[in-house]
Order: sequence, then structure tokens, then C-alpha cells
Amino acid sequence: MKVKIFTIALVMLSSFAFAQSGHLMQGIGAVNMSMGGASTAQPLDISGALQWNPASISGFSGTKIGLDVGMMFSSPTLSSSRLANPMAAPSDMNPMLSGSTDSDKGVSPLPSLAIVWGKEDSKHTFGVSVFGVSGFGVDFAENGNFPGYSDGTPNPSFDPTKPTNPINYPQSAGGFGHINSNYMLLQVGFTWAYQITEKLSIGVEPTFNYHSLEIAPNPLVQPGAAGYISSESTSAMGYGAQVGIFYDTQTGFKIGASYKTQQFMAAYAFEGDDTNGNIGKDFTMNFPAIASIGVGYSNDMFDLALDYRRVMYSSTDGFEDTGWNANGTVKGFGWQDMNVVSAGIQLNLVEKMPIRLGYTYSSNPIDGELIMYSVSAPAIIKHAFQFGLGYDISEKLTLNGLFHYGTSGEDATKGQMLNPMMSSPNNPYGKVPNTEVSAEMTTMLISLGVVYTL
Repeated sequence: MKVKIFTIALVMLSSFAFAQSGHLMQGIGAVNMSMGGASTAQPLDISGALQWNPASISGFSGTKIGLDVGMMFSSPTLSSSRLANPMAAPSDMNPMLSGSTDSDKGVSPLPSLAIVWGKEDSKHTFGVSVFGVSGFGVDFAENGNFPGYSDGTPNPSFDPTKPTNPINYPQSAGGFGHINSNYMLLQVGFTWAYQITEKLSIGVEPTFNYHSLEIAPNPLVQPGAAGYISSESTSAMGYGAQVGIFYDTQTGFKIGASYKTQQFMAAYAFEGDDTNGNIGKDFTMNFPAIASIGVGYSNDMFDLALDYRRVMYSSTDGFEDTGWNANGTVKGFGWQDMNVVSAGIQLNLVEKMPIRLGYTYSSNPIDGELIMYSVSAPAIIKHAFQFGLGYDISEKLTLNGLFHYGTSGEDATKGQMLNPMMSSPNNPYGKVPNTEVSAEMTTMLISLGVVYTL
């Protein structure tokens, strides 16, 4: 029975997970997301426990199945400015042009599946999870209202009174053109927890990953005479592991810690465009290691949870390197380590209907001066606010709901435009004078989940 349920759900989730938004999901499922993602020492539901601390599933007995489906609404905005003639000095005849473009990506489904089972008198507990743990996607339309081409030829149809956004000018006019991307990472985990004592448990979880990337234009492949080409979706498999420890004082206080290794992915095999003289390119983009530590407290009235996480992008293949290769391709995205603080409270004031409030703070791993490398994944949610409700329909069936709102904050990620042709020892990134690129984003998520106890 468990095998059939897992097989059907895996096929379903694989088809949905391609449309995720956001870089790193702060939580998994309606319950964990509504607690701000805090679960390392407060296993209120099986999805959050499996995602953040495999040892904590020892607190569950019997067989539980959790299925969540959310709908994510993301609104990235990409802005830029530059002189009408970048090669000349600013003047009344050479004004600064600026504007913004909103992404037209639409709604993205976010599903998750979790199963935990174990006998009440056993020290062993097992779990299986299928989670979409990371993803992003943008669709910034090309801006055809530009003053002229890179070779100096003017554009006779340019109208300075109409909206314009230099970063989205055609590549022949010094922009990036139509910017489109889709990325997803689907992670399958097999978890075992062992209860050493009544208070102390350990857990281990090997993980297996599938991720895909579609990006246009693609700065990871050598540009040709017409600029960077568009790459169709390519995918790769990978593996990793997670270990955890969980201690329940049985007086209300709990502590926990976990470490999820870097997810080691096979290289993407991008195909080149022979008509432009491009060649194919293999590019490795692993998923970063994550260290988590948390505390929790519970009584009859409420449950509290507080987590701190360190997401280690700076030592991850594909993210640690930065700069340009000699052929004009990007070495890596140059992201910094990310700090995440998650906090949540569950109020048990109404019988059978817990109320949950959560907040998540995330630092921005994108260095402002390197924002040009990340225009296909341009923003990080800095502040996220969550509200959730649960309802016990019966002793075996529970329904959970979530509303999430996230924002990049008041300060957008800002930097200069970069051009590999302008790179030099004194200007290694090829910063273009009198230019600016910035990105910001808001998100909304509505999610429903059910937990069934066999």
C-alpha cells in the first residue's frame, strides 16, 4: 500500500515541480511554512521534520501520510539605467534612460509528499519524502524602445516619451533582450531515526535529486556573433545526505541540530549554436550545504519554535566562482553564504483548530556588484510573514491551510551592468560606467495540506 501511494505521488510531483518560484523554499508544506519554516527542534508535522531534522521523526508513531499543494504568485521586477549613448559623456543631448520590467511568469504549483511510519514500542522510525526544495523562474519581455544599436546605428522608431528599460534592450543594442528562466530541484529522501533513550534520538537521510534548468540568454555558453544564445531545458541527477540529533527534555523544552551536505549534481550539458560558432558547455551547479540549529517549547496552550540556518553558497560548485572566462562565459554566480532565522508559534486555544503565525528573515546571498550575473534569478525574499490554520476533521484526518506574503524589503539588490569585453585587471568584472541594474520581488502563497493517519 505504501509503495503504491509513493509511486503515484512521485509521478504527480515530478510533473508539477517544474514551475516553482523562489531560490530556497523556507519551509515544506502548510504547517511548516506557517511556522516560518522552524522545525529543527519542534516537529509539529512530518513534512517539516523530514526536511529539517531527520532525528525528530522519532516523535511520531503509527503511519502518517502528508500531502500538500500550494499556489505561488511571484512578482519580480527588473530595473536599469544607462546613458542614451554609453560611449559619450552625460549631457542634455545624451540623457540617462531608465525603466522597469515586471516578470510575466504567472502562478506556480508547489507540491510535497511525506510518509512516516514506526511502531509505538519500537526505537526505529522511518520516513520517505518527495519535496520541491528549490526553484526560480522569470519572464522579462524584450524592450524594443531603444535609442540605437551597439555599432552606433540609431533606431528611428525610438520614442523617449515611452517606457524603456536598457537591461531588456536587444543584445544588438547592448541589453540582454528577452530574459526567461525556469529552474527546479526535486529531492527524494529516505529517512531512518533511532531513539537512543526516551529523550535522545539521532537520524540519517540519504537524498537523491533531480534538477532542470532552462535559461535565455545563457551566459554559461560561449556567445557568438549575435550574442548569447538561448538554451533549452537540460537536467541532471545528484545525491547527498542529511544527519540530525534531537533532544526532548520532556519538560516542554527541546533542542535539535542537523546538517545537510552539499547536493552533488552531475554537470548540465548545454548545447551550443553551430550557426553562431558557439560550442557546447558543461556546467556544474550543486545545491548548497545547510546547517540548522533550533529550540522549541510546548505546553497545553502553545508551541514555540526558533531556528537558525546557514546556507553555504560560497563553497558550492557553480556559486563560489565569479568573473568571466576568456571566451566571455560566466565562471559562476558568486553568491555569498545565506543566514536564515525562522520563528513560529502555534496557539492551541480552540479545540481541534490550532492557529499558527510565522516569520522568516533571510539575508541576500547576491552581491550587489554581481547582480548582472543573476538577472535570471534576480531577488531574494528578505522578510516573509505567514498565517496558518489547522482543523482535525477526525482522529485520522487533519486539514491545514496557509497564507504567505514575502518581500525583498525596502532596498532592492543594486549594481552596475557588466560586459566581458570591458574586463581588465583594474576592472575584472567589466563594470560599465554610468549604469545601474536592480531587482526586487514580492511573493504570495496559498497552500492546503492533508495528513492522514492509517
